[in-house]
Formats: sequence, C-alpha cells, structure tokens
Amino acid sequence: MDNSFSSPGAPPPAAPPVIMPQAPRPPRGRGWMICAIIVIVLLCFSLFLNFAQSVYHNMHLGSNFAQPARDAGPQLEEVMLKDNNASDKIAVVTVDGIITSHTTDDSGNSMVDITKAALEKAKKDPDVKAIILKVDSPGGEVLASDDIYRAIRKVENDPRHGKPVICSMGSLAASGGYYISSPCRWIVANPLTLTGSIGVIMETINYRGLMDKIGVAPYVFKSGKYKDMLSGMRSTNEIPPGEHAMVQGLIDQTYDQFKHVVAQGRDAAHEANKDQGEPLASDWTNYADGRVLSGDQALHLGLVDQLGDFQDAVDKAKEISGIGKTNKANLVEYQEIYNFSQFLQMFGQSGSADKGVKLDLGFDAPKLEMGELYFLYLPVAD
Repeated sequence: MDNSFSSPGAPPPAAPPVIMPQAPRPPRGRGWMICAIIVIVLLCFSLFLNFAQSVYHNMHLGSNFAQPARDAGPQLEEVMLKDNNASDKIAVVTVDGIITSHTTDDSGNSMVDITKAALEKAKKDPDVKAIILKVDSPGGEVLASDDIYRAIRKVENDPRHGKPVICSMGSLAASGGYYISSPCRWIVANPLTLTGSIGVIMETINYRGLMDKIGVAPYVFKSGKYKDMLSGMRSTNEIPPGEHAMVQGLIDQTYDQFKHVVAQGRDAAHEANKDQGEPLASDWTNYADGRVLSGDQALHLGLVDQLGDFQDAVDKAKEISGIGKTNKANLVEYQEIYNFSQFLQMFGQSGSADKGVKLDLGFDAPKLEMGELYFLYLPVAD
C-alpha cells in the first residue's frame, strides 16, 4: 500500500543543489614578498647608519678633551705597488691632471695637500731610498704648482732625510707639469711626451657689448680707478691706459720666476749628476715662449736627462740612491685613509649631486678662474 500522499496544491519537492567543481587557483606570486623584504632591509640599514652617525658624533664631541687632536691634513697609508721581497723601498708619488689647490675629494683635501703629505711620508720613512714623481699633467694654478715645487726641493735638500726625486713623465708634462718636474734630480721622458710650454696665462672676458645689446647698464662704485681691473663689464674706452701694462707686468714677473726655477733646478741636477745628465742648452730660453716640445726635443735642450719609460726611471732611482741596478726594491705609493665619518658622509651627499645638463665635448676643459694666473698648457684656447 502506498502511504505517500500529496496535498492538493502543494509545491513539488526541491531538487538537491548541484555543486560545480572549482578550478584550482594559480599559486600566488612571491614578488611582493621579495620587494617587502628589500624595503625592510633598506629601512633597517638607514636606521643603523643614522644611529651609528649619532653615536660617532657624540663620542667625537665627548673625546675632544680626553685625546689629543688628530693631525690636520690627509691621512695616508702605504700600498704596495710591486713586492720584490726587499727591505729597501722606492716611493711613487703621482701628479695626474690639473694642478690645483681646490678641494678635489669628499675628504676636503686638495691635490697639493695629498702630494705634499705623500712626499713628507716618504721622506720620513728610513726604508724609502728614493722617490719617483710620476707626472701626467698640463699644469694648473701658479701657486699650487709652486707649492709642490717647494715641497720637492724640501725633500731633496733636507740635511737629515734628503732623498733623490726622479721624475717620470707620462704623455703630458707641460707648463706647471714641467714646473714641478724641474727641481728633480733626474728627469725621464718618453720621446713622444709633450712637455715644455714654459709660460704664464691669464684670461678674462669682456661682455660689455652683449650687455649694451640687451639693454643692461652696469653701475660700479669703487675706491680707485684700478679696483675693477680685468672686469668684463667695462667698455674699451673705460679701461685706464696703464692697466694693460700693469697686468702684463704681473705676467712677466711670474714668467721670470718660471725661468729662474727651471735654470736653478736643471743646473743643480747637472752639478749633482756630473757628466751623466744633460746640461741646459745655451739658447734654451728661446724655446721658453709657451711652445710645447716633444721629449726628444726637450732632451736636446737639456730640459730632460733621459728618454725612456717608467721602468727606466725606477732603474735610475735605484742607481742614484745607492741601491744598485741589480738589487731589488719594493715599489710603494700612499693612499688616503677614509674614516667612518667620511664613509657616512658619502650617503648624505648622494642626494645633492649636480643635476645640471652636461655636454660631452670629447675632452675635459679645465675650469679657469677669471683673473687667476696659470702655468697651463691650454690647446683649446685661441
């Protein structure tokens, strides 16, 4: 007997729900995790640097009265260039690029500071028997060149630590580059080295004509008629008649000093080297008119002693210093020591870089200061 029944008008029973199978989800990428980890690491590193800088600053302030002050100037350490397993050493001091007294690195030291400190360190080291001045420079500032020249003379003429300085010229040792080479005991140049360029240069620009065209009128208040000497804002009829002679007098005086330095250095070297070196030619001043000379031409004029390369300079340094050509000597140089505070400053200065547009002309033109005297070979000048 069928007991099932349905009430009249009742809805039919609902069908069971159909469950559709879901497609498997693709594995979630881990790129965001890697990015998050990198960001966290950078934040932690930044916090560590800030903390370390703060600790260093506080320790430095707190130790000012507890410890003696550090010597001013570059802090240098010795670096081995060539280890010949010898007790004697030859120090190599490099002058590369424009000779300047302006700051050239983040440590606040200039080329002059570093060169003088290296010469002084080599002079005081009893194991250093000779110094090689490695020059590759077109020259530079008059005063900066003279500072290095005097430092070299001081090393050679020191009664207690006097040591011979041998110059090894690179592709260019002109003007101020030759000025600092002239006091050296021996000068080695490659036959194709560009050297000489004995002379002085000073530049300025007169832009008054341009100012007149665009309607700009300068107003100058001065205490004397020569106070605005070399100013580019004056028209030609406003320049006092004696100004040109005064400026030329400064040039001539500095030029005479250049020739005196060359004559004094080469004569002293020839006297010390006896018959081995080259004496100055009697007419060498005829070629001291700013012209550049090849190494071969300089040898004939007595401005250098030998044609050769760096190894020839090393051999000569061993011979003059008494080490001997057949004996060995280690080659060393001196590099700056950067302390922790200077390391931290590198991060603080990274955001202040010059963002200006720079035009690549195929060469690095020196930035000359208006009205400053230079011992400089400047082939790009008119």
